[in-house]
Amino acid sequence: MLEHPSADHIARYREQGFLAVEGFLDAGELAAWREHTTTAVAARLAQGGPPGDDYYRRVFTQCIRLADEHAGLAGLVLDRRPAGFAGRLAGVRGLRLWHDQALFKGPYGHPTGWHLDCPFWSFDHADAITVWVALEDATVANGCLWYLPGTHRDGRFEQVTIGPQIGGLFQHYPEWTGIAPVPVELPAGGAVFHNGLTAHAAGANLTGGERRAMTVAWMPDGAVFNGKRNVLPDRLFDRLRPGDRLDDAQQMPLLWEAA
Repeated sequence: MLEHPSADHIARYREQGFLAVEGFLDAGELAAWREHTTTAVAARLAQGGPPGDDYYRRVFTQCIRLADEHAGLAGLVLDRRPAGFAGRLAGVRGLRLWHDQALFKGPYGHPTGWHLDCPFWSFDHADAITVWVALEDATVANGCLWYLPGTHRDGRFEQVTIGPQIGGLFQHYPEWTGIAPVPVELPAGGAVFHNGLTAHAAGANLTGGERRAMTVAWMPDGAVFNGKRNVLPDRLFDRLRPGDRLDDAQQMPLLWEAA
């Protein structure tokens, strides 16, 4: 696994708001991510069907915070190395886990509408960062990610619902319609890091195979509660007040600190 971004990596990430890295995982690491993610998703789905309405279930199978229930996956999600790579890209003093999330786009699955990540979360921070790991080749044909470069500089924290209208985000950001979207095709084991305010989407899966990806989202250390629940459990949500620091070691452990 790559642990230290190059100066070019950092410059490109901060300019564009995303960075694709081929070969982020080696063959053995990729096999472990595939195995643990797939078994964790299967165990979660055995507890009940995938969430969402009929349209949303055809976008992808989404399973959040699987590491809470699967020890093998927890070992990957809590690995300090990808957090360190992400923290150095973002230029923050530390990163805490926010959540992990499997995103499996099934055969002939619907596209994922344009959206920003951070407005859904329980904190507002311009340096939140996510890694999206391709568990098999991600292509334009099977629904790879697309980005609008530079939108992290203008993105706001107001929540815009992801719905059937793939371009609904542009009603809130009409100035972004002139930005050329960039597809990010990745071989299996590649990863793309993106800022929580960078606009992104995923195309439809036009193939008969499944496009599987695993993600980890991190929160900069020092972030504070904004009043949104998102993935917070009852024990935290009931006692938190806007402005309280989010630093619970069990829910959001500190995975990396700058030297």
